[in-house]
Amino acid sequence: MARPLLAIVGRPNVGKSHLFNRLVGKRLSIVEDTPGVTRDRLYAECDWDGRSFDIVDTGGIEPSTDNEILLFMREQAEIAIATADVIVLVTDIHSGVTATDQDVAQMLLRSGKPILLAVNKVDSVGELNPDFYEFYSLGLGDPIPVSAVHGHGTGDLLDAAVALFPPEEAEADQDDTIKVAIIGKPNVGKSSLVNLILGEKRVIVSDVAGTTRDSVDSAFENEHGKYVFIDTAGLRKKSRVHDRIEKFSVLRAQMAIERADVCLIMIDAREGVTEQDTKVAGLAHEAGKASIVLVNKWDLVSKETGTMEKMRKRILDDLSFMSYVPTLFISALSGQRVERIFELINFVHQQNCMRISTGTLNSILADATARVQPPTDKGKRLKIYYMTQTGVRPPTFVIFANSRELFHFSYQRYLENQIRSVFGLEGTPIRMVIRQKGDTQP
Repeated sequence: MARPLLAIVGRPNVGKSHLFNRLVGKRLSIVEDTPGVTRDRLYAECDWDGRSFDIVDTGGIEPSTDNEILLFMREQAEIAIATADVIVLVTDIHSGVTATDQDVAQMLLRSGKPILLAVNKVDSVGELNPDFYEFYSLGLGDPIPVSAVHGHGTGDLLDAAVALFPPEEAEADQDDTIKVAIIGKPNVGKSSLVNLILGEKRVIVSDVAGTTRDSVDSAFENEHGKYVFIDTAGLRKKSRVHDRIEKFSVLRAQMAIERADVCLIMIDAREGVTEQDTKVAGLAHEAGKASIVLVNKWDLVSKETGTMEKMRKRILDDLSFMSYVPTLFISALSGQRVERIFELINFVHQQNCMRISTGTLNSILADATARVQPPTDKGKRLKIYYMTQTGVRPPTFVIFANSRELFHFSYQRYLENQIRSVFGLEGTPIRMVIRQKGDTQP
């Protein structure tokens, strides 16, 4: 059984993201005074009183609006409401009960879901402000006073939420779930790909670059396995990261890469690999993540014989530091080759988790050093004693030698290529740590 889902909803700028961050104990949701900062649904795991559940922050609901982004936000909030087990309506004691609060309350009552009413910004303890009792007029039962900033009342809120969850049952083991971060510069089709895979409007899709500001997690399961797709804000050049919200989004995308098992690096087929694409790919490479390059909008490219192979070669040349990465040409609009993504995700994840026995590694090492002698410098030759694997994700190898200085990068690359020629390790970087006599740590 899936974990229960608690949805936090309300009109814009009542402190939903502050409350979300307080409940999960992390700064996962972007918090800013600008209304409409949280546009998509943002999920996180939470634990309270021994009960594990998911919590979702939503964009503010504006029941009547002509603004395109606000309409999207309302649609996202409605999807969260439809899938939630318990809903928390957040209001603001300073502004009192507004017409929008009343409209949202009526929308929630029509959902038939258990609803909790949180009156936020009750920052002082002791006797309640008389304005608090006005919130009984929403017809949602006893309001719960909370302070997202100071944490007052959040324990009472979680107690009430857990009491309304469905009975606890044995939950399926999710250790086999692969976390997949979709990264790339803005407007290359990341959100469109997520929506296509999930078959619903899971994240906002807009032609306006930078629409996705938070990293958004979406659970998905098919015949290929279980996945969590993390749609991230597009990574821009630092010189173009002007406002605080945009800076938070870049940080969030970098955090998403750290959380992921596999990174899908999306580039625009019409533009090829840009300088910013190489920087985005470099983040995944440096983090040691299994990666796949997705060349999106391939349906918009004029083709002739050999067009795909020429593009593939240009990509490998431009991303020469990660020549191990497989490339797939897709269209998130038409669905072209999207189904093959899952097979590649599983494959590169397995490669990223591969373990090789010490005996096998040293057989490869002996053959490699016999074929190409280790380098010398000023009459002193590099001696390699043995190699062992010390970790996975990415595969990490420790090589013991007589001198770290003599172990030139070019010879490390040679040994890496020898390992890849035998075991493949396609789609994953390899880490090599050189130790010499006298070292006290790997």
